[in-house]
This record gives sequence, C-alpha cells and structure tokens, in this order.
Amino acid sequence: MLLAVDVGNTHTVIGVFRGDELVDHWRIGTDDRRTADELALMFQGFLGLNNMSFERHVTGVCVGSVVPTVTQALREMTRRYFHYNACVVEPGVRTGVPILTDNPKEVGADRIVNALAAVHLYGGPCVVVDFGTATTFDAVSERGEYLGGAIAPGIEISIEALGARGAQLRKVEIAKPRSVIGKNTVEALQSGIVYGFAGQIDGIVERIVAELGGSAKVIATGGLAPVVLDASAVIDVHEPWLTLVGLRLVYEKNAGA
Repeated sequence: MLLAVDVGNTHTVIGVFRGDELVDHWRIGTDDRRTADELALMFQGFLGLNNMSFERHVTGVCVGSVVPTVTQALREMTRRYFHYNACVVEPGVRTGVPILTDNPKEVGADRIVNALAAVHLYGGPCVVVDFGTATTFDAVSERGEYLGGAIAPGIEISIEALGARGAQLRKVEIAKPRSVIGKNTVEALQSGIVYGFAGQIDGIVERIVAELGGSAKVIATGGLAPVVLDASAVIDVHEPWLTLVGLRLVYEKNAGA
C-alpha cells in the first residue's frame, strides 16, 4: 500500500491507498520541530488503528510538502523505517503536468499535484480552489497544463488578524449564521467570514474562468472548504482528498524510476 503525505503550513494530511482506493486518512498539525522518530511513532499509531504496520503493509511513500524541515524529516523516517527512499514531489520528479509559469520551480508541490488530480478526475479546463493556510486558485488548461493562478489570505489567517487588531473582536466558531445581517457580534463576524469569502471565491473564479474561455470545472478542496461551499455560486464539486489523489498519481508515474 502507498502512504501519501501532504504537508501544508498549518496541517499535514496523511492517506493510505490500496491501489486507487483511499483506505483511510488522518489530519495532524504541522510542526517543523518533529523528528523522524516522532513522525514514525505517530504514523505507526495511525496505521495501527487499521491493524496495519510499516513492515507488513506499506510498500511506498509519496510526499508533497511546502515545509522543507518536515520534508527532510519524512525522508529520514522513510529511509530508517521503510528502508527505501520516499518519492518527494520536487524538480526532477515526473508529474505529467507542464508548468507554464514564469518560474516553474516556485510553484508549490500541492498546487501541481492538485492540478494533476483535477484533470485526472474531471478533465480540463478546470479551476482548483484550495482552502488552506492561504486560499489558492489554480487554473489548468484543457490539455492539463498548469497556467498559474491567484493566492489570497486564508480564512483562519484572516480571522486571527481581525481578532488581534480589533479590541472588541474575538475568535468565533466558523459557522454559517442565521442570516447575512448579524444580530450580534458573533453572527456579524460569522457573516463576514462565510459570505465575505464566498464573494471572494466567486469573484476570482469568475474572472479566471473568463480567461480560460468562459467554461471550466471548479473543484474545491482543503480543510476549510466546507465553510463556504453552500454560500458559493461557482463551485461545481467538493473533492476533499484531491491532493492525496494527486500524490498517488505522481507515485505511479515514478514507481521503479
């Protein structure tokens, strides 16, 4: 089975695949201080929930990471506990995604594998909206080319900034309020979060789709996607494990290389 690890700035998502079936998945906080041994203990604990282990079940590891220190710890963990090298999405690894940006090396691994998975599952052209630490918008052509996109502050970052700078404001549960017109401070904040971000999503996506020729599939992913799914008018499909699927596809393209 394949262990796929998507390391973001805030969360790390772990998935186990048997063929193309996602057997199970887990989400942990990203901590760049964790050692290879700590990660191994944590991963083994997750696998043990399904009566699986490193030695008997995992035959490959694929990593997509935007945190270099965690990438290195995962490389070391794989070598020490699996006795082979992890497949890490980085320059030189085959993805099958032509990157048509000014500097392809600066495009995050998560954005590349998202583009690969989106085209594999839904075809192109398409737009991937990933709700993570940042909210990213990625445009993919009909031929599966990564064209570029947009990056906006993520939902949690925006809430934290508002709470830090507003003397009478505080963190609230990210939930849909009773109405757009909030009747108290909590509901007013929730309205601004849910409908404000939905408006941002719709506005940016509509402009990207227009540049793609007027028609494209819009796929939402990322841990915070459910916050705005019902409020957005442009999202066609919610694919929560899109990045893990992309990592599986990258691994398959590089197995045996």
